[in-house]
Amino acid sequence: MVLQLALLANNYNIWNNVRDYFPHPYSEKDAESFIKITKSQAPKQSFAIEYKNNLCGVISLLVQKDIYHKSAEVGYWIGEPYWGHGIATKAVALITNYGFEKLNLIRIYAGVFEHNIASMKILEKNGYKKEAIFRKAIYKNSKILDEH
Repeated sequence: MVLQLALLANNYNIWNNVRDYFPHPYSEKDAESFIKITKSQAPKQSFAIEYKNNLCGVISLLVQKDIYHKSAEVGYWIGEPYWGHGIATKAVALITNYGFEKLNLIRIYAGVFEHNIASMKILEKNGYKKEAIFRKAIYKNSKILDEH
């Protein structure tokens, strides 16, 4: 799993759509660290996404703190060879249900970079509604972007 995670995650096209704490390049050591952290979570908030018994991505709920502890941000990525198969759409449906049913959340939201139209469509298919566009909210890869 470590090698597959590193191979999939070490991809500029993925890194360009996630936050900067996601390393690039992404090494086997990064994969080992991520797996160790996720195994220690209680309750579980990060999950491997599999397609035909192969690791193809990761999805997480980042449960917020303090007065926001009933809210979580969903984040996910799918390895580029697996794009276009509906995998993320199903994974978002599953983790959304998990968040509401098992974690007793009352709100799950996502922030999407302006150029990631596919991710916006995935969220819309799962009933997520665009509430705002945060203009010039993101600085990624030397570009200023809106967050949807």
